[in-house]
Amino acid sequence: MSRTSPTADPERRSSGLSGLMRPVNSVVERYIPSALVFAVVLTFVVALLALLLTDVGVGGLITGWGDGLSGLLAFMTQMALILLLGHTLANTGPVRRLLARLGGVPRSTAQAYVFVFVVAALASLITWGLGLVVGALLAKEVAAQGREKGLRLHFPLLVAAGYSGYVIWHMGYSGSGPLTAATEGSFLAEPLGRTVPVTETIFTWWNLTAAAVTIVVVAGAMALVAPKRDDAVVELQFDARGTDAVDLDDEVVTPADRVDGSRVLTLLVGLALVAYLVIHYAQGGTATLDIVNWTFLALIFLLVRNPFELVALVRNAAANVGEILLQFPLYAGIMGIMSASGLITVFSDAVVGISGPATFGVLAFLAAGLVNFFVPSGGGQFAVQGPVFLDAAQQLGIDPSVAIMAIAYGDQWTNMVQPFWALPVLAIAGLKMRDILGYTMVTLIASGVVFATTLLLLGLAA
Repeated sequence: MSRTSPTADPERRSSGLSGLMRPVNSVVERYIPSALVFAVVLTFVVALLALLLTDVGVGGLITGWGDGLSGLLAFMTQMALILLLGHTLANTGPVRRLLARLGGVPRSTAQAYVFVFVVAALASLITWGLGLVVGALLAKEVAAQGREKGLRLHFPLLVAAGYSGYVIWHMGYSGSGPLTAATEGSFLAEPLGRTVPVTETIFTWWNLTAAAVTIVVVAGAMALVAPKRDDAVVELQFDARGTDAVDLDDEVVTPADRVDGSRVLTLLVGLALVAYLVIHYAQGGTATLDIVNWTFLALIFLLVRNPFELVALVRNAAANVGEILLQFPLYAGIMGIMSASGLITVFSDAVVGISGPATFGVLAFLAAGLVNFFVPSGGGQFAVQGPVFLDAAQQLGIDPSVAIMAIAYGDQWTNMVQPFWALPVLAIAGLKMRDILGYTMVTLIASGVVFATTLLLLGLAA
């Protein structure tokens, strides 16, 4: 892994925007614990609220929690696969070679920051796991090739631009909330009595427009905050290209090795998956969590050289999945407490009491942005918050697609200052959260204006 030394010079670190954000940096690094700790604390907070605000007893509360722990097992697997497959896809040979070519595209410093952001944003719209890894890898490629061209590139801003692409992931093809609502029998579709197809959420004209406007606005913000000619910058210290490639032990010694080293098997599985997906959509099928995962799995099987490479890529990607798997039973338990105690109804009634059709979307968005600090997983957040706001939307006569996308917007929005999903990006780049937070805060402000305006206009038009 290549390394930078952005914190070696305090004067450089505190200059410009990074200096202004130093108090926020200190709060994040000193006082925000791990997402797992948040999940545990939130469990006890919700349990206490249930005891105070409902008639449930301690026995009933514990039973609801225990019964709920297994309530999201299928969903947990789907979420883990999205991250696993996105990371694997980003590290396949063809994608890595494409990133190496893209690294040479920018011809100026301003172009470099904007280009990294736009590519990462487009990758995030395809799948969030891909977007995270692509943003970090492309930032390193652009930094390394830019240095060869004589460009003075501020590496922390390049990494921040790559991570900022993640700010629109929930508006795209792998958006866990909209896809869950589109999945038959899911915890979002079941209370509604129907599914909400992605044509009513992800692929609406207003969501696609908001995504495009967000890309333009944040790209402009990246260019505006870029260091000027005489500003101090922290450049990439070593050559980044190829340093994160997966080491493949594919020496062919035995007949079994020849099978593991053959492309035929992976190619056949990839083609079979493509055939299934074509038939699925031809017969009028829609995108669901499973279909999205099989799309990425098909691409991976088609792009890898052989089973040797596939196993190595998956083994490398699996290190990022463990913490997610550990948290989801706790989110499911929280959902069990809220359902068994009636706390969902209490919360939804409170939402109805303070909002109306015009303000509901913005309120749900802001609430989701706050909840995301405590439940940084988009899927986990929908498990905790989705039923509450969908019930409130039904009481107010508001289209459920507005509630779904408002929560999605809030979830992706505050990821820019919540360090959980930045960790894999920072690990690849060799940086800390404080090195990029000043710039991702700019993304938070710029994107937040677009998201809130979109939802406010929807509310006024209703």
